[in-house]
Amino acid sequence: MNRFGINVELKHIPPLDPEFIPLMRFNHAFLSGAKKPVGIAVERADGQMASCHTFIHGTPEMAEADHYYIERLVKTLLWMKGGFKVYVSGDEGTCEYLKSVYCAKGQQEFDWDYMAGVFEHPFEVVLVDEIPEAKDAPKAIGGHLGGCRIGFDAGGSDRKVSAVIDGETVYSEEVVWFPKINSDPDYHYDGIVAALKSAAEHMPRVDAVGVSSAGVFINNRTMNASLFLQVPKEIYDEKVKDIYIRAIHDTFGDVPYCVINDGDVSALAGAMSLNDNSVLGIAMGTSEAVGYVDEEGRITGWLNELAFVPVDAQEGAMRDEWSGDIGCGVKYFSQDGVIKLAPRAGIELDESASPAEKLKAVQKLMAEDDPRAAKVYESIGVYLGHTLAYYFELYGCRHVLLLGRVMSGKGGDLILDTAKKVLAEEYPDAAAKMVPELPDEKFRRVGQSMAAASLPESK
Repeated sequence: MNRFGINVELKHIPPLDPEFIPLMRFNHAFLSGAKKPVGIAVERADGQMASCHTFIHGTPEMAEADHYYIERLVKTLLWMKGGFKVYVSGDEGTCEYLKSVYCAKGQQEFDWDYMAGVFEHPFEVVLVDEIPEAKDAPKAIGGHLGGCRIGFDAGGSDRKVSAVIDGETVYSEEVVWFPKINSDPDYHYDGIVAALKSAAEHMPRVDAVGVSSAGVFINNRTMNASLFLQVPKEIYDEKVKDIYIRAIHDTFGDVPYCVINDGDVSALAGAMSLNDNSVLGIAMGTSEAVGYVDEEGRITGWLNELAFVPVDAQEGAMRDEWSGDIGCGVKYFSQDGVIKLAPRAGIELDESASPAEKLKAVQKLMAEDDPRAAKVYESIGVYLGHTLAYYFELYGCRHVLLLGRVMSGKGGDLILDTAKKVLAEEYPDAAAKMVPELPDEKFRRVGQSMAAASLPESK
């Protein structure tokens, strides 16, 4: 396979997507002939920095490949770690190209606008003589089980809450709600408070509250979250950014609290169940939700929004409707990936059905050992094997916990088996150091809301 004059050879190709080009393999092939040094750094909250020293070809005939490689690299850093300012050293043309795509009406306008909103700072690209050094501020968080705690998990279709006393769950409930279709933030606030009060009724006191929620959180504030999709922009800052903080303070006063992304809480729950650290959690459901606990058992504060990190370098990669970009994780490791591949396998899906119903239809076929459904899951397994090697290169994780509806049943087993085979035969070094696995019963006992309860350190 060839893109921009860069040739990529694979042993394992997805049977339903023969043009798939794993981005990491493209990058490695590109760098084998690149000699001109370039530095890229991305600044995020509180002066934290992600930085990368790399190379381009720097010749007119390879300009298109250079631009593609650098833009995909910048996008990966932005969605993995977050940031509002990109520093470029070593090549003025690279800087000017990035300015032309990360701007209003530019190719990456979505990323430009999203990051500016999340970090409350205009997005910019600047040329410097030398890029700043990497700087992180990971936090030791979670694993605190002493006292009377509440763990709240805000999902898109239901909310879960647990009352936990000295590490034992004494009460839990799951309530259906509809946050994504409600524009009144008081609906969300009232639902959060109702859950907190329900758990509190089963304990003598409340020592700490932990919240797990889909979205991007900085200093416990809700900078962006799909749960509040319909809330008008003009009242978002006032009513939503501090919604969890207000709900906790209004209900319990000055108690310790912590609000973090649900992907990170999943990774924390995995670390607690495995009794080990360096865990990447990947939930394949409505989207691709990811969290990471580092070698020291800390939350990094990175975005970990791998749904928007590119994984496929083919020109005809599927486009994500929300971001407008192609080849990103959401179309490979979510129900969208199943829905994309099913027609290619000869499976006719009811176009009037919801995405969740379409996934269930393919799962039913897989449960009946339909060979067409097996091709769908085998293809996703090949995607995953190649991409896990890339994620290992980015994170260096020892464990990968694979969660979500797409990974359930026979289809999930086939995805995992295929991914392990691809890893072993194409990336033996990564396969020797990283273990992809499904959650066990111990993980299910820990649970998302109980892991959330362990987040804050009590006074």
